Formats: sequence, C-alpha cells, structure tokens
Amino acid sequence: MKYLNVAEKNDAAKTIAGQLSNGTARRREGYSVYNKIYDFEAIVKGTKSKMVMTSVSGHLLQLEFLNSYRNWQNVDPESLFDAPIRKGCNEQYQPIKRTLEREVRGCQGLIIWTDCDREGENIGFEIIDVCRAVKPNIVVYRAIFSEITGTAVKRALQNLTIPDKRQSDAVDVRTELDLRTGAAITRFQTMRLQRLFPEKISDKLISYGSCQIPTLGFVAERYKEIEAFVSEPFWKIKVTHTIDDLTVEFVWARNRLFDKQACEDYYLLCIANPKATVESVTVKPKSKWRPTPMDTVELEKLGSRKLKLSAKEIMTIAEKLYTKGIISYPRTETNMFSKEIDLRSLVQQQTQHGVWGSFAERVLEWGPNPRNGSKSDQAHPPIHPTKMVNDLNGNEGRVYELICRHFLACVSKDAVGSETIVNITIEGEKFSANGLVIFERNYLDVYIYEKWNAKQIHKYEEGQVFEPTEITMPEGHTTAPPLLTEADLIALMEKHGIGTDATHAEHINTIKERGYIGVVDNGSLVPGVIGMGLYEGYDAMELALAKPMLRAEFESDLKKICLGEKDPKTVLREQIAKYKQAYKQIMDKITAMDEKMAQRIDEAPKQRDDNSTQGMDSAQNNPKRIQEMFTCPKCSIAPLALKQKNNKPGHFIGCLNFPNCKNCIWWPDECKDPSVLDEYCPRCGSEYKLIKMRFSLPYHRTLFNSPSGWYKTCLQCDAQFRNTFNINIECVKRTGPIVSDTPINYGSVSPMPAATTATKSKKTSTKTKEKPATSTAASKPRKTSEKAAKKDKKVATETTTIRSYFTSAPTNTVADSDYNGFFDSNDGDDDELLLAAIPETTNSNQITVQESRLPADIAEMFNDDDDELLANIPMDVDDDPKINENSLSRRQSTSALVQSNDIFDDSLSAVFNDDNDFGDDYVWGSSQKFRV
Repeated sequence: MKYLNVAEKNDAAKTIAGQLSNGTARRREGYSVYNKIYDFEAIVKGTKSKMVMTSVSGHLLQLEFLNSYRNWQNVDPESLFDAPIRKGCNEQYQPIKRTLEREVRGCQGLIIWTDCDREGENIGFEIIDVCRAVKPNIVVYRAIFSEITGTAVKRALQNLTIPDKRQSDAVDVRTELDLRTGAAITRFQTMRLQRLFPEKISDKLISYGSCQIPTLGFVAERYKEIEAFVSEPFWKIKVTHTIDDLTVEFVWARNRLFDKQACEDYYLLCIANPKATVESVTVKPKSKWRPTPMDTVELEKLGSRKLKLSAKEIMTIAEKLYTKGIISYPRTETNMFSKEIDLRSLVQQQTQHGVWGSFAERVLEWGPNPRNGSKSDQAHPPIHPTKMVNDLNGNEGRVYELICRHFLACVSKDAVGSETIVNITIEGEKFSANGLVIFERNYLDVYIYEKWNAKQIHKYEEGQVFEPTEITMPEGHTTAPPLLTEADLIALMEKHGIGTDATHAEHINTIKERGYIGVVDNGSLVPGVIGMGLYEGYDAMELALAKPMLRAEFESDLKKICLGEKDPKTVLREQIAKYKQAYKQIMDKITAMDEKMAQRIDEAPKQRDDNSTQGMDSAQNNPKRIQEMFTCPKCSIAPLALKQKNNKPGHFIGCLNFPNCKNCIWWPDECKDPSVLDEYCPRCGSEYKLIKMRFSLPYHRTLFNSPSGWYKTCLQCDAQFRNTFNINIECVKRTGPIVSDTPINYGSVSPMPAATTATKSKKTSTKTKEKPATSTAASKPRKTSEKAAKKDKKVATETTTIRSYFTSAPTNTVADSDYNGFFDSNDGDDDELLLAAIPETTNSNQITVQESRLPADIAEMFNDDDDELLANIPMDVDDDPKINENSLSRRQSTSALVQSNDIFDDSLSAVFNDDNDFGDDYVWGSSQKFRV
C-alpha cells in the first residue's frame, strides 16, 4: 500500500522522513521549489508500505469574498456581514496544490502530519479537501505527536487516529467571523476617516480586528491612567538601627499617611521617648520556589523580559527550533509534565553541555522532580529541549538557552533559606524588619534569570530595649503606574481571554505594524495618535468593540465547539448578529469618533454632508455601488445585484458570483433611476428586497397606476412587471443565458417568431460566435437597416430580438397578437388611443407581417468592450437555414405592407415618446371617464 504523507512545513517533512526512514529517504522535486518530496518505506499498521512525504507552507486555502465584493467603493461595508465567501488557493500556493493532486493519484492512503493544535487540524482538513477532490474515497489518518524526534514520530505512525473535525470547525468559525467583522468595519472607518482627514490619514489603512482593538485598549487605558494621574505627597516614619556598619531599617506598620499633620503627631510621640522595645523575634524557614514547566505564554513573557525580544521574534525562533527537532512543540497551554514522559533521559542529554552540564548531573542525583502547574491542553507537553546542541548562535542560541535552563530549573529543587522577622514598638507605634539567610541555592545555580539575595540583620531577643540610631519623617510623592511592557500585555491578554497562546504574538505585532502602538527605549508600549483616537472614539460611542468581554466570550464558545458542546453554525450566527448591532451603533454615533480623532491627530475634519453625519460611507453615495436583491436562482451561491453599466448609462442585474455564474438580466431603459430599497417583499419574505424606479413613459405610469412615475416592486412576484418588460426569471433559472434588454418601441407591436423559425444559417451562426447577439438587421447601423428593409420586399426573413427569443411565447402574425393584451391598462380607452395613433393610409383589410429588428444601440451595447461582465457571454440566436417556398410566397404577397407598418411604428412611437403631446389637461385611464 502506498501513503501520501503531508507535513505543515518543508523542514518538518524533511526531518520526519529522515527519522522514519533511518536516513534512507530519497528526495525529488515537486512543482513547488520550496516543498520537496521524500520517498521511503516504513511499516504502517503492520505492513511494509511505500511512503511519499511532502509538505505545505501553512494554510493552503484562504477564505475570501467573491470578486464582486472586493471593490471598496462599490460595496456597502454592511453587506459584508452576509456576503458569500469561498475558500480558494492563492496563486503562490498553486504549485503546492498541484503537487498534492499529482501525488495522491498513485496513493491509497493519506496521513496528516501537521501540528497538533486547532490551526494544524484546520490545515489538515484543507489538505484532505484538495486530495479528496482528486480521489474521493482515499483513506485518511492523523499522526499525533508533540515533538519531532525519532521516538515520537515512530510512535505516532504506529498509533494513527482520525482527524478532529470539531477543532477544524472552530478555526473556520473564527476565520469567517474575523474576515467579516474586520473587512466591514475596516472598510467603513478607513474610507470615512480618509475622506474627513485627507492630510494625516489619506494614505493609511485604519484596520479593525476583534483581538487587535481590545489589545490596543489595554495599552491605551494604561496610557490614559498615566495622563490623568496627579501626584500626591505623603509622609511616613522611618526607624534605623546601626551597629558595626550594619544598618537595619524598620518599616512603619501604617506605611504612609497623606495627612502631614497627623504624621507629625505620631512622629513627635516617637521622638519624645525614643526607646524601642522588641515585641517578637520570629525565625522560620524560607523557600524560593522553582518555576513551573514552560508553556507558550511563559516563553513569550520570559523572552520579552529577560531577553528583550518581541513575542513575535521569540515564537518565530521557537518554531524553527521545533522543526529541526531541537525542542518540543512551542504552542502549548500545558504547564505540567505527565508521568509518561521520560524526564531522566531528557536531563541525561544535557549533561554533555559545557555550561549547564554539571548542574544536569546534580539533577540526576536528586532525581528529576518537576513542580507541576495546573494547566493542560491534553495535546502537548510543556516546552522542553529534545536534543542537546552547542552550535546555535545569536538569538537562536539565547532562546534555546532559556528553554534549557528553565527545564532544568523546574525539575530540580527549590532554594532554601531562613527568614528572621523582628517586630518593635515605640510609644505604641509598631515597626518591623526582616533578614534572610540562604542555606541552599539549588535551582538558582542554573536559573540566572532570578535573584535571591541574603539580607543581614542584628541579633535581637524578645523584650530587648534599645535606642534607635535615627527616627525621621521623610516625605514622598505617589508615582504614576508604569507603561505596559510586552510581557505585561501578554499577561493581560491571557487573563481576559483575548486570543490564544498561539495568537498573542501575532495580534501584538499587527497593531505595531499599523502604528496603533509603539515601543519606547526601555521596551515599554505607548499608543500612537491614531490608535489613541480609535480607542477614544470607540469609547465615546459606548461600544463593546474595544473592550475584551466580547472577544473573550467568543473564545469561550470556540473551546465549546472543540469539545462538541456547541454547534459551529449557531455560534457564528450569534456572533455575527452581535457585531451587526455594533456596526449599526457605529453608523449612528460615528461623529463621536470624528471628534476624538480630530483632537488626537490635530486636524479639523473636512466638511461633512448630511449623509456623513448620519454615518453613511462613500459607497452609499456611489452611483456604481452594488445593490443586492435576492439569491441568484441559477447558482444559489451569490445574490443578484443591480449594477450600473461601465462608462455608459443604464443598469443591469447580474450575479455577484461572476465569472463562475454568468446569470444576467438587462434592466429596461424605460425604467429610470432604479435602486434597491432596504424594504423586503411582504409576500416573498425577508430574502427578497424591493426595487424602486421611475417610469419615463406615460403609458407605464398608467399601466402601473403611478401618476408620479415612481414605482416599487418585487421582481420575484410581480408577474405584470416582468411580462411587460419581457423579464423571465424562470427562464434564466432553467437555462442560464442572459436575457437581453431591448428597448421597446411602443409605436409598433411585433409578432413573436414561431418555434420552427428560431434557427439560423451556418453562415450567420459563424458570425454570431464572433459578435454576440447579432442578426441580419440588428448588426448594422440604422441606414443599413433601411436598405435591408427595401431588400426584404423581395425576400422577407423573420427575425427576433434577443429578449423575445428567450422570454416570449411564439406567435406568427399580427392577427394572433392581442393589442389590448399588450396595452392592458384596464381603463377602456385602448381602442381610442390606437385609432388616434394609426395613420389613415393604413389598410386594415390586409394581413400584415411586422418585422422585428434588433436596434443598433443594442448591438452596440453587446459589443461594448468596457462591459466586462458580459464580454464573454455567448448569445446565439438561430434562424431557419432554409426558407420555405410557401412562406416565401406569402411574405412576398405581404411585403408591400412593411412600409405602411413602418409608418405605424414611427407615428405611435412619436406619440408615446413625447410626454407633452397630450397636454397638461389630458387624463389617463379611468379618470377620463369620470370627467365626461
């Protein structure tokens, strides 16, 4: 049997392959130059099998919005909370994807070797999805390991399990929520602040992240505390006793007083009779505890405090050491060693080191005895060295030294000493002093990052009376709290549940890169002016977005998803609803942020219009913005949206899943100024929005009972509207072609083509492929069409418009067509209107066949290279390649009527295209009857 093995990184794949093959693996190239392939043989489930080991480079697939939602100016940020998303492979990772697809074809099994945490599990399922797209029935296994050592990986291979879908689901929920909330709020506040503050913010991205902003909040709150701090004076009483150059200082039990007069009163009492009486002398053992085993948070804090490195740099180095098999997995929440771990062998490896080898030998004599903590993620042990190395330099060597010293310290012994506490009284006021004697330093001999100094004290006996050397009343002043360090910030993030041990460093690094916080010389963190403006703006709007509670609650839900206690879809839906509410609150109170930002960056906001004061962003006022209507009935993935044509007037309705879905409907030119409302159709439900437009022709105003011309409707359920303008959603849903929007000439009524005449000659069909939606008459300019009409007196060929071909029922002659059905306004005046418009020269006794031509402007619209949405959509209209002799003779007998019908077209068109021909006193429909 042959297995495809996939690790998370190339270094890990190389190391694992070498350990499983005992160094006999053969390397070859894949499509990616950074991810090699290793071939070897190994025992899997008791059978000797062929193994192919390769790797990815972190996440293979990325969650993203559809292309239609990437234009910031045309998309309302609020729509991103519900916009369709998809997982896709970026161009840079395509070679890795192709390698997996090629290699899995020859394999019968797939083994996932990614890191054993949530993120690694999610990457594993991305690999599974890619492989199963090629080989759906492939058997999948999961290797569980916490360190890349020979023993660990061989044990993992013999104890294969199945991937944990719940952990992967938790990552998917977090990723989707972060994408939606981050994109929506980032776009809104970036576009708004760039518009209002063009001098200071015009080129900056003002991002939002549900972990980044609360992290910024910790730094900003501490800074505001310091800004608002007012120092106060205080006084205290200090007693000293000096013998033979040794001075012992006694501390006042009241510590300090802010009332100078009260402190002076106590001071006068003490100096009035300066005799000190020893009340008690207590001697007790004192120990300084060794550290608990190292988890990720402790590594980040220690590295920041002791090595003066950023958390991001520390984790980058630790991951590199892990992939080389030098340390265990560095992303762990566990600070206790299980009994299954062979600590003695780990300590034995360190005895060969030239610096701390002798201390490791002492630990072996004592027997490794870790001081365990109380946390365990049930997945990984604490961070510890797995190999002794001497050739690491720079920061890699410093991080490795920290991990080794910490490990040896935690499995050794506490430092032991003796503490002496002396309590005295002077005129009723109590004072105390203490001394320390260290007996055994133990772990302090290797753990150079902590100090424990002895403190000498005189020998005192209970009841002893002595006169202090000096009694003083010094004055002091309170000081502001210190700025946060990165270690302090990580501790606060862990305390409040912001992010995880694996993401703390990333969040801090992100807000550094954005300029929201900065690092001063001593390593302390200070907020930037934009960061401070954002925090104060959120606080002024009374938002929970800048506080840790909202994110902490979400992180708790993610843990419950991993445990199977909560449904991922439910958690995502509830969290999105909360952020939607917060977004609406931002829209209502956005001016508060404008004011705070203006104060911090020292720039007056640019004049706002009325919409801006209501929190509307620039996308709301963009005429080319995307206006979503309802889910596309063809692909059921993305919504249909009303969009403006590129570089020309007019609108169309297209699927936002373009180019994967080419569903599109041209919007009638007679319906002006269309816009999608926030109102929903009461009949179809909340998934269908109403659309509003203005009719340009009096006929439509009467037909739809809208004297003002404004009309709103639901495209899904308004059959009259669809039939009037030949919009057939069901046809689009069934067949998927584009329904053309041919401008209707209301001066003529064209018969619909018969089904048998809907095909075209081979010659014409060839031309159609080169230029969409063309026909004999439609593909030529107006003058050419007139010549064609004269030629048609000899041979008349029935043609059809693109709209009527797809959406209209077939009919043959005008006699079959019902004028009243077309002009149905239900007012009884249709006949009078037609008689007034038809010229007297029309011979009503002759049967006419009206030619339907595709207007030249429609042909031009289909040929418009700027309309990228429709550029590649074929519109084939087929005509009958043969002309029936009977049909030819019939058409010749009636061709004389074409010119008269053209007159009919022009005259009636002129009537309806001139709104003023009827005068102000003309009343349409049934209203005319009541005036008679």
